[in-house]
Amino acid sequence: MNLLSLLLDAPPAGGGMQGMSGILMMVLIFAVFYFFMIRPQQKRQKEIKKQRDGMQAGDKVITSGGIYGKIKEVKDDNTVIIEISENVRIKVDKNSVFASASDVQQGQTK
Repeated sequence: MNLLSLLLDAPPAGGGMQGMSGILMMVLIFAVFYFFMIRPQQKRQKEIKKQRDGMQAGDKVITSGGIYGKIKEVKDDNTVIIEISENVRIKVDKNSVFASASDVQQGQTK
């Protein structure tokens, strides 16, 4: 009976390679996730931050709520004043403002 228990407890032949291939597969999956999901998202966030830092009076923008307007004033406390109609101005957090599509297209053609 001791011989049988020793044979059953013995690791399978070549078991070390299976462990290495499992680790290699995990690293490969992480690399694919990084290059196809994480890295492009970080690039988009950098572009958006660059656009927000470059905002100035006169730029046409869209808020995250879908309101179109023109920046009248950029404040230091991370807010902007947007004119949405003649003499109608709203104070909005800078993080909820995006450059309008027409401005982006004009910048690409220049």
